Amino acid sequence: MVFIQVRLDDTAPHIFERFSQAISQAPEVLECHMVIGGFDYLVKARIADMSLFQDFLERVILPLPGVGETHTYASVADVKPDALLPI
Repeated sequence: MVFIQVRLDDTAPHIFERFSQAISQAPEVLECHMVIGGFDYLVKARIADMSLFQDFLERVILPLPGVGETHTYASVADVKPDALLPI
């Protein structure tokens, strides 16, 4: 599992829309959140190994218009897995 912070260097509305549409089509992507802070999107993806991750980054993320910077964090342990909220 990897988490990728994506910062766009072009914040025109059509760039955000194109990024959202493209990332939604990537089967490796489990979740993608638009966030406020030092970057624009947090992408959660399931990638089998770092070689495939490099391919994913070069094939899917980096070619998208407006992508200025990425930071990647690989998960080494699932400390608290998804849990149902009590209702």
